[in-house]
Amino acid sequence: MNSVTIEQLNGFIQQAFPGFKARVEKLDQHFAKLRHPIAQSDLRPGGTVSGPTLFAVADAALYMAILNEIGLKPLAVTTNLNINFLNKPDAQCDLIADCRLIKVGKRLIMGDVFIYSEGVEDPVAHATGTYSIPPAHI
Repeated sequence: MNSVTIEQLNGFIQQAFPGFKARVEKLDQHFAKLRHPIAQSDLRPGGTVSGPTLFAVADAALYMAILNEIGLKPLAVTTNLNINFLNKPDAQCDLIADCRLIKVGKRLIMGDVFIYSEGVEDPVAHATGTYSIPPAHI
């Protein structure tokens, strides 16, 4: 495991994705927790959090958990991401994403992500995804 610190990952997010608001709150082996504060730009008509916002948070959580495992290797890329929208997110609460890596291989890493509205027990979305790790960065 080539773990990095929370500060390193948050610095990476800020540099690589300057407009992205999510920040890593916790790291562990095969695990990352992100917080995404909700802004007006995250809402769709009807005042609910948009699907693209939930998708981006799921993808980012998976990416951060993977970078925690392999180190800051930015060329890891999403090869598949499936998301199920389970409950209406609370537009007044931050999104919390818990990502657990299921399989860490040499070329592919799979994980799942549960996304919650802060303070709400039931998840608002569940995603599963796979990332490809370039051979030069193994």
